[in-house]
Amino acid sequence: MDIEALIEFTQRIVRQPSLSGEEGAVTRLVVDEMNALGFDKVWVDKYGSAVGMMRGAQAGKTLLFDAHTDTVGIAPGSVWTRAPFLAEVTDSHMYGRGVMDMKGSLAAMVHAAASLDRIKLAGTVVISASVLEEVYEGGALKAVMDETKPDYVVIGEATQLNVARGGRGRAEIHLEAIGKPSHSSSPQFGINAIHLMTKVIAEIEKIQVKEHPLMGPGICALTDIISEPYPAYSVIPAKCNATYDRRLLPGETPEGVLNEITSLPALKDVNFTARIAQSGHVTYTGETLTANKFFPAWELDENNEFVQMALNGLRASGLDPKLGAYRFCTNAAYSIGTAGVPTIGFGPGAEGDAHVVDEQLSLDELAKTARGYAGIIEAVLGSG
Repeated sequence: MDIEALIEFTQRIVRQPSLSGEEGAVTRLVVDEMNALGFDKVWVDKYGSAVGMMRGAQAGKTLLFDAHTDTVGIAPGSVWTRAPFLAEVTDSHMYGRGVMDMKGSLAAMVHAAASLDRIKLAGTVVISASVLEEVYEGGALKAVMDETKPDYVVIGEATQLNVARGGRGRAEIHLEAIGKPSHSSSPQFGINAIHLMTKVIAEIEKIQVKEHPLMGPGICALTDIISEPYPAYSVIPAKCNATYDRRLLPGETPEGVLNEITSLPALKDVNFTARIAQSGHVTYTGETLTANKFFPAWELDENNEFVQMALNGLRASGLDPKLGAYRFCTNAAYSIGTAGVPTIGFGPGAEGDAHVVDEQLSLDELAKTARGYAGIIEAVLGSG
């Protein structure tokens, strides 16, 4: 594997900004690289994800690697000491928005697949450079999987070069409290929806979250609150909305998550509703991905065949991986949480390295990630 070429490709895609819904330019770079490296088939699907296919000499299973091309933005007021889109390289690291989350993994997948001797492979490797993951986990990956029908999936999100065999899911819960408007000089004639919502929030904050031995606690975090009308000039607000980010554990359902809120005894006389959020996200191709924002948690047994094959491949490539789980939500919420396809996570960096100022990736980990992906491919699809 040409590690210098891998680093150079990573720089090129980091230098291209690609906010969610604006991934077109970086997708073209990925397509050009796949074609230059000799992939058998390369295409862009209707949602704008780049997909590359490499076939072995013999028929066999299909192994899909997925990395998203979209990134979060540069937070207003944040001060970077390294230019976020220069992709500056030092002796040990590369810096830039998206280098760890997760353009480094994407580059490693592309170069790992291209480095292998296809004569020794039985099956097909698919690389998915998917869009819109930051706003809709699994939506774009579903379209890729519908087309390629993988038997196994590898998600390239950060694991510190370990293997994730599970991951927390995510639900976006919208709350709405309905009051009664009145003039703010006579609040006694109205019902303040903000006061209703504060009662709801106070009770939700008392809920005892469950714990999972692999993934830790479920989380219920208040992320926004707004009243209507806004601004409210001399008016007691008649409506108040709030959003909770609920991190899910295996086995949790939309009905169960909502019921733990709506069944709270202290809220039986409060006029409010709770629902799972629905929204649509427009891709750079003009298509809309409609999201039901409940993304299930998932878990594979440590003795699962795919987990063990991946561990063997990584060890053969010189790594010493441990088993763990994602604490955040990834595209695996669809690939295994919904579609049921055996999935693992493997990537460079730590979860806490994502979305930060001066985002960085170790060049040593970038190279080890690429070799690790090659090792997984050989372990799963090697013909002997």
